[in-house]
Amino acid sequence: MKKNIYILSVLALTISCTDVKDKYSQVQEEKAINQSFFKHVKTVKAELKPQEEELTLTGKVEYDPDKIVNYVPLINGVVTKTYFSLGDQVKQGQVLANVRSLEVNSLHSEKSGLQSELEVARRELKSAESMYKDNMLSESELVEARAKVKQAEAALGRVHTDMSVIGSNANGTSSIVSPMSGYIINKNITSGSTISPDGEPIFTVADLSKVWVIANVYASNLQFVKVGIPVEMSSLSYPGEVFQGTIQSVSQVFDSEEKVLKARIVMENSNLKFKPEMSMTIKLKNNTENMKVSVPINALIFDDDKYYVIVEESKEKFKVKEVRLQGHNEQTAYIFSGLSNGENVVIKNQLLIYSALKNK
Repeated sequence: MKKNIYILSVLALTISCTDVKDKYSQVQEEKAINQSFFKHVKTVKAELKPQEEELTLTGKVEYDPDKIVNYVPLINGVVTKTYFSLGDQVKQGQVLANVRSLEVNSLHSEKSGLQSELEVARRELKSAESMYKDNMLSESELVEARAKVKQAEAALGRVHTDMSVIGSNANGTSSIVSPMSGYIINKNITSGSTISPDGEPIFTVADLSKVWVIANVYASNLQFVKVGIPVEMSSLSYPGEVFQGTIQSVSQVFDSEEKVLKARIVMENSNLKFKPEMSMTIKLKNNTENMKVSVPINALIFDDDKYYVIVEESKEKFKVKEVRLQGHNEQTAYIFSGLSNGENVVIKNQLLIYSALKNK
């Protein structure tokens, strides 16, 4: 009996020692985990900063109207051949189409007639000069002969100018050339098309080395949009890329259809990234004189329709604080109430701390 009691006592002591050892190990393990966790907690001090307003506008890329030509033909005719397609890059003076026209034929006929008249006038002048030397012709008659030559030369010169303007060729056709270097953004002719000076433009060429980004400005945002303000622009066409620009003008008249004012940003486009009609997002910032307590935007915790931050009151001692926002941008939150200048705010692992404190 005594032997059994002794054995039970030894077992109880052994079990008790084991429980103490396990609890000690668990405490040590939890302590190690906590120390490891706190090493990864990062804080920053809330600080007073001028509030920076950020406004996001929508817009699109447009042509510079001073760098675009809608070409209307100068003569009536029928297109015999085209040498360009929509989107082609063209050089100034490059032949884009050939046209057969009665007007060209008429000019060629007129040219031939005037050349003959000029030859006759020059022969008559030569004869008149000879006769004048021999006192067989009066001075007034010599002056008249010279005037006929000048008149014939002037008439022929006008025909040459007209032929040059319409691009007249020796075979009786006319060549339409590009009026400027750029890109074909509209084409309304094919072989066999009939053209007329009274018709629509047959093609449009645009210089895309500079383009406009036009931002839509609603009346409620007008106070923030001013000439000279820098902007950042982005497009879904180029994910992750941000383009810098400056507002160069703001219209003074509301668009009757969209009910917005238009702000213009002129952009260099030598690499042709900006395509006309491309949608753009325009962001602008405006520093105010209002000093507000500010924290990084990632310090905020949004839960149950409220904003919170985690404040480190002392080493490894944290507190949840509800805050009200004055405003924010992509980087910074401006606090209206609930946080004081200089408080240490957690910006890393704050969600874990928030969950732990909330569930206590």
